[in-house]
Amino acid sequence: MLKKIENSAAVLLVMILAVLPLAFKILQDGLHIQVPESDAVLVNLVFLFSCFAGLITWRDNRHLNLASVSDKVSPKVHAVFAALNSCGVSAVITALFLDSLCQAVNPDQLPSFVWGIPLKFFYIFLPLCYFFILMLIVRTKEHPAAIISGILIGLFVSLGPITGIMYYIRGIQHIPVLESLNTVWLNLSIRFIFPLIIFMVLLAFTGMPLFVVISAVTYIAFSQAGGYVDVIPLETYRILTDKSVAAIPLFTIAGYILAHGSASRRFVELFKAMFGWFRGGTVVATVFVMVFFTTFTGVSGVTILALGSLLSIILAGSGYTQDRAESLITACGALGLLFPPSVAIIMYATTNYFSVDVISLFVGAIIPGCLMSFAMIATGIIFDRQKQRPAFSLQKIGKAVKDCIWELLLPVFICAGYFSGTFNLFETASFAVLYTVCLAAFIRRDFTFETTWKVIGDSIPVSGGVLFILGAAAGLSYFILDADIPGTLTDFITYYVTNKYIFLILMNILLLVVGCLMDIYSAILIVSPLLLPVAASFGVSPVQAGVIFLMNLSIGFLTPPVGMDLFIASYTFKKPVGRVVKGILPFIAVQFAVLMLVTYIPWFTTVLLK
Repeated sequence: MLKKIENSAAVLLVMILAVLPLAFKILQDGLHIQVPESDAVLVNLVFLFSCFAGLITWRDNRHLNLASVSDKVSPKVHAVFAALNSCGVSAVITALFLDSLCQAVNPDQLPSFVWGIPLKFFYIFLPLCYFFILMLIVRTKEHPAAIISGILIGLFVSLGPITGIMYYIRGIQHIPVLESLNTVWLNLSIRFIFPLIIFMVLLAFTGMPLFVVISAVTYIAFSQAGGYVDVIPLETYRILTDKSVAAIPLFTIAGYILAHGSASRRFVELFKAMFGWFRGGTVVATVFVMVFFTTFTGVSGVTILALGSLLSIILAGSGYTQDRAESLITACGALGLLFPPSVAIIMYATTNYFSVDVISLFVGAIIPGCLMSFAMIATGIIFDRQKQRPAFSLQKIGKAVKDCIWELLLPVFICAGYFSGTFNLFETASFAVLYTVCLAAFIRRDFTFETTWKVIGDSIPVSGGVLFILGAAAGLSYFILDADIPGTLTDFITYYVTNKYIFLILMNILLLVVGCLMDIYSAILIVSPLLLPVAASFGVSPVQAGVIFLMNLSIGFLTPPVGMDLFIASYTFKKPVGRVVKGILPFIAVQFAVLMLVTYIPWFTTVLLK
């Protein structure tokens, strides 16, 4: 019953968020009726959705994590890893709950109102979310000793917030025992900061959710800097109420609806009719379909999971070997991140808004994205050994276009609405959700009302995982900037590296490693503010640096040994990871060659901006 209530509340919020932006647009621009504080209402509803989505994602065990090395070890070692994981997770969630609760009861935080509703009403759902996650951890009844130990550790490291809660609720100013113990923790965090951070990072490889790992590192960093952990939940609230971030879950859900309806089949039939008559035609169709759906979902793994089986059957039926077909699909999983309305580009521009705007980054990434896509097409054509192909038929193309016309109009409407200035990013995302729901439920009749509701519900853990990582990474990003780590890093690198071209190759190597170890969103929030000032010091434009950053991370998804898409492909196609790696090596080599072109020839990223 509780599960149904959680899902229904989250889906209802999605539909409200899909309708309200356009409703406000009509009232204000069409009927000239001003709606005060409309933006504040919308972004706080997104925050509310983020809390529900995070809880649902945890409940369904779908928070993003690195591939677990514990699967490769003996049962005894596996049990040790699982216990450490349980202890670490319960400690971090306990600390996050108490830290966020402290700010909820702090009268000086979020004193404003929106539509007469205190902002605290929305914010309180963050500590509630952490509390219910902690309850879910306790209810698992696995490794109870480790969980209890973790909770006690969480209480110990949260003595500062606990003291704050006692002060804000009961007015107790000094609790000597708690203050002394808190000082012990702060001293320990200073003395053992690097061992503690390394330990938490290592736990990521045992399957600990990435947002928990990032939160733990952030908590340790702020503790050793004086215990200002109150910044962490406030930064989570700030990033999840940003208008650009608010568009991410809506675009993700729109892409998920498309991928699970008949749109994928219609696109495949269209591109087969258009390109299937010449060598590599089905390859063109596959690449185009993968690019289109990844652009909207914002997560390459979702596209591989949703369309991998269908596209591999089509490619195999066109003369491709099964392994080669699956390798091509895996290699194309992240190409759509370079095309509008890519949520990765939105996130990058939002994080570095002082340096680059989202439209410039959209425009600058178009040619590199096309180059990468055409390179995959060319590589795929080389492996196409099919002798017999259907004849070219305008009649079939016309029929396929007619069958796919509503799907084809979606990107046209989105680009026209956004780039003309008719819609802002949030309104564009709102339109995308409404359009895809109407298309799937009423025009194509892929879903009934009940199944539409279910599909939206199934998509929530996808956006929930992304949003919680963003929330966790925001605090660490704040610490990095506040500690002036980018400036220190710039001075260090420019002292030892004086050649721009050497710097660029070193940056590419670093980002490839980052791409295979971190998800793209936490990498954007944590790493991009570090590298952008360094790149600028070498004369690299912010747009080119952003495109290089995103291209590296998309290739990083495929980089052995722990590129995320390798494991998603292994799961989707039911084959060992080693076999997946062997198959995609030619495609990685080609993508790296394109990356080098874009890195050393700025024209590709700047020509359309002139």
